[in-house]
Amino acid sequence: MTEAHIAFRPFAHDHVFLGKNHETAERRTWAVIVLCSVMMIAEIIGGALFGSLALIADGLHMSTHAGALLLAALAYTYARKYADDPSFSFGTGKFGDLAGYSSAIVLAMIALLIGYEAVSRLLNPITISFNEAIPIAVLGLAVNIASAWLLSGGHHHGHDHAHDHDHGGESHRLALGAGAAEIEIFEDNVPPRFRVTANNLPAPGEVIIETLRPDGTSQLFAFENRGEFLESRDEIPEPHAFLARVRILQEGQTYQREIVFEEHDHAAHGTHHRDNNMRAAIVHVMADAAVSVLVIVGLLLARTFGWLWMDPVAGLIGALVIANWSVGLLRDTGGILLDRTPDPRMAEKVRVAIESEGDKVTDLHLWRLGPGHLGVIVSVATTGAYEAAHYRQRLAKFADLSHITVEVQHPAPAR
Repeated sequence: MTEAHIAFRPFAHDHVFLGKNHETAERRTWAVIVLCSVMMIAEIIGGALFGSLALIADGLHMSTHAGALLLAALAYTYARKYADDPSFSFGTGKFGDLAGYSSAIVLAMIALLIGYEAVSRLLNPITISFNEAIPIAVLGLAVNIASAWLLSGGHHHGHDHAHDHDHGGESHRLALGAGAAEIEIFEDNVPPRFRVTANNLPAPGEVIIETLRPDGTSQLFAFENRGEFLESRDEIPEPHAFLARVRILQEGQTYQREIVFEEHDHAAHGTHHRDNNMRAAIVHVMADAAVSVLVIVGLLLARTFGWLWMDPVAGLIGALVIANWSVGLLRDTGGILLDRTPDPRMAEKVRVAIESEGDKVTDLHLWRLGPGHLGVIVSVATTGAYEAAHYRQRLAKFADLSHITVEVQHPAPAR
């Protein structure tokens, strides 16, 4: 028999898992809806009056853009309004992903429609009023640029991962007498440790790194030879924001340097910080912009050289662009809605943190609750006397884990 201990927070636990800048993104989305709706009407009417399929295609996509933005705005509003509703077991953070998935389906349908119409126009060309159609297409491009500017001002393009937390890519150089040494924090699927590489690798006892943190604490790191590099014996505690004093002895000379390491955004190794609601809106804007450029090029070539086939070709290429964006959105948002593990690297870090003292993870579930929020359920088998609170303390360093449940399994007592 095993004994299970479920961990609960000692204080009231909320389930509000909304992304950063949620309300700001909501307001900007409503503003862009108004802008795009006006342009949508102008392009569809202009394309019908002047006989441009590409312009109509751009207008139709603008309509789906406005519809997708409406879905995004309503998702923001609904998620905020019902964030504290206890009937949603894990909050309303996934409403944005649901809206993004719906937008992707609409994008795919419109791509098919535009592709069908493009092929029809290639087989049966019609006369185009270039002087009227081109200015409207240019105006459509301007609206798309303005929309992208407004939306990006609200949410950094929905990605939130401008900085890479893989310190294996943050290397610092220390000049030596015969060459140089590279110092880095390495944590690629392993606990974070210092690594030192050099053409003429120093002996382990010739390298010392001391870290000084803002709170005044310090730590000395000794090294071991791993063949092609030296690696610190001890792990580097979170956060990775400190001053590192590096000292290397080589051929009777002492080489020193002070290096500042800064904590970076953990989102680089997964998409769990990504606001897919805003991403869907920006996908529509960027696809619109690409189609607008194709429309302008197609109309200009058709007018200059009489290549009427260029207009439907532009529409066909635009359909392919839209379809490509749609597939990406369907894949990413569908994975979240099905609770696919959003960040395998984070799952491995959780496993390493739990098993660092010899315990065994027997079951691990990691899923996304909302932008920047992860939920985790972990079962631990231990021969020690640890309870759930001990393992929760180990996981406390991961700020992205917003909902933690721990089950501890002890061996059955001897009879």
